[in-house]
Amino acid sequence: MLVGIPKEIKPQENRVGLTPAGVRQLVGHGHRVLVETHAGEGSGLSNDEYAAAGAILVDSADDLWAQADMVWKVKEPIAAEYPRLRAGQILYTYLHLAPDRPQTDALVASGCVAFAYETIDVGGTLPLLAPMSEVAGRLSVQAGAHCLEKHQGGRGVLLGGVPGVLPGEVVVIGGGIVGRNAAAMAVGLGADVTVMDINTDVLRRFDDLYRGRIKTLYSSAHNLELALSRADLVIGAVLVPGARAPSLVKRAHLSLMKPGAAIVDVAVDQGGCVETTHATTHANPTYIVDGIVHYAVANMPGAVARTSTFALTNATLPYGIKLANLGWKDAIASDSALRSGLNVRLGRVTYAAVAAAHNLPYEEA
Repeated sequence: MLVGIPKEIKPQENRVGLTPAGVRQLVGHGHRVLVETHAGEGSGLSNDEYAAAGAILVDSADDLWAQADMVWKVKEPIAAEYPRLRAGQILYTYLHLAPDRPQTDALVASGCVAFAYETIDVGGTLPLLAPMSEVAGRLSVQAGAHCLEKHQGGRGVLLGGVPGVLPGEVVVIGGGIVGRNAAAMAVGLGADVTVMDINTDVLRRFDDLYRGRIKTLYSSAHNLELALSRADLVIGAVLVPGARAPSLVKRAHLSLMKPGAAIVDVAVDQGGCVETTHATTHANPTYIVDGIVHYAVANMPGAVARTSTFALTNATLPYGIKLANLGWKDAIASDSALRSGLNVRLGRVTYAAVAAAHNLPYEEA
């Protein structure tokens, strides 16, 4: 199969779909790999490294998309890339379609076969989403700490405090992979941390692991309001796989929060779990609503592109090789995980949550 690795063109996205080591693996399986020149520069990966791994370097993105049987990316195609998609072409990347009707319509209209990293399910886990969730969870506290600085519009609170001064209070809404990593970073900084979830087994694991260093709280409406009133930093870490994130924090809740408190909504890729968040970029990551600093960068891991690219390749490579080796039809027939990742096929939506989000016909994968 001819696999294409284009340069990401979403603003401030410095990751790349595959490392040179990943290219070498694909070539070793007998595939040809096209890599757009300079595709890896944002991750510190040179053209020479890709060439040495067996890639064919291509100067034109249009040529790469036109030739490739399978396009292997990081982020969803943006509007400038929609015309490059074609019928039968495999698209293998993050998609986050539930909150994105224009992209959904473009994929359907193109007739491509689109696999979403974030819905590839292995026994209830999402192994291709996990590494970027780990990165985003860890970054969320780093970003939130910066948002709390006075010159960013924040309260001027140091999360870890100092001797004689109480630490900042961090509330993490959602105890999944993002939440676990956010909580670990916040505890490491010395913050006062509360994790909220509706699954008491999840909360029990935090109790068992941290032995009182993290407080746990069931995520009811009453408890959420109580936690928000105390928080200096709120991390939105809610995930419903493949579906739009539930909007748990409403605008009215902001009046309960301390002036200059901060919200980092990691769920923004799926529409956000805070009513007042909208996607931002690394160039302009924050804005203020009702005195609360909001950070909602839709591609947080792009800030640490080298780490993220290597972690993502580790996760995507086995499934990508299977797609290339078998073709999409035999791959989904033999692998239920890849079948769960199929979101759009030849003009039809094949992921139920996406079809429901946009009121579109659903066809089983």
